[in-house]
Amino acid sequence: MFTIEHDFDATVITLIDEAEAQTRPLNEDVVILGFDDRVVLEQMSDDGEEVVRITLSMHQLTELRLALNLPEGNYRIEKDG
Repeated sequence: MFTIEHDFDATVITLIDEAEAQTRPLNEDVVILGFDDRVVLEQMSDDGEEVVRITLSMHQLTELRLALNLPEGNYRIEKDG
């Protein structure tokens, strides 16, 4: 399950882990904040003490999207201009 909210300066997507009862432990929700110039992923640490954040530039996000569909190897995505 996931939710999408549009705030003033960001789109907020929350990924909610779901599983059949007693099949596996559930992971903490993942919150994805999409800004004009970056994407921030947030998730509570396993001990619930702090929010762990990862910030990706738009170029890194593009590379991630492309990497999901490529075989093992080293790649460089050339920027136009």
